[in-house]
Amino acid sequence: MSFSVNTNAGAFAALQNLNSTTNMLNKTQTQINTGLKVSSAKDNAAVFSIAQKLRGDVSGLNAVKSSLDRAMSTIDVAVAAGEAVSDLLIEMKEKAVSAKDSGLDTASRTALNDEFEELRDQITSIVSNAEFNGTNAVESGGAAIVAITNDDGSNTITIAAQDLSLGSSNVTVATTTTIDTSANASAAVAAIEASITNVNSSLSALGAGAKRLELQQSFVGKLSDTIEVGIGNLVDADLAKTSAQLQSLQVKQQLGLQALSIANQAPSTVLGLFR
Repeated sequence: MSFSVNTNAGAFAALQNLNSTTNMLNKTQTQINTGLKVSSAKDNAAVFSIAQKLRGDVSGLNAVKSSLDRAMSTIDVAVAAGEAVSDLLIEMKEKAVSAKDSGLDTASRTALNDEFEELRDQITSIVSNAEFNGTNAVESGGAAIVAITNDDGSNTITIAAQDLSLGSSNVTVATTTTIDTSANASAAVAAIEASITNVNSSLSALGAGAKRLELQQSFVGKLSDTIEVGIGNLVDADLAKTSAQLQSLQVKQQLGLQALSIANQAPSTVLGLFR
């Protein structure tokens, strides 16, 4: 081994090792700060790319959740309106059956008819106000309830609208139906009974649609959680292991500094040759 004051091979080697240790220490500190072992494409380009793709899927599923929540709220309003209409029809049937009694006096029949008309008109009020976020699925010409079901919005669930307005195919009671005579009351009873059957069928369809939305909502939530776990498996740092590694690297860095200090003192030994 030659002695030189121009070239210090030992110092070069010590410096290279110290730089390597410092780089590893910086990387470990970044993992502790972010909680990620892959926080950028520089750490692992392939894994980062996969994780970003999965994050995009999760973002799309968040939009699906919002769409399903909106659809659930819309159908809940429609079901509530349908149930209210069904209850009103049952009350109207009671009034109409009472009005079929030919022995009623004029005052009683008038009172029953007034109550009947109030109940009848209330159906129109309920149906016209059964709207959520601009969608009314129970009025005449109402819009179907649509929700996206996948992360790119290419698949949807559609629940058909149910027309529960007066004079519709479901509610055959007309806006002008009265029970002011025994004959009119008899006709009203027949229309109400048919309407009750039809409305119950509409409620069944809406209820089935709501159940389907609930199942899809549950599945999307589980799918999103599973993807999140998968992303974590790819990029999350093991902080217990990282903490131990940090302490090891800190000790190694201190030793590297000492080794560099020793290597830097080597050229001074040459002075002993000239005394």
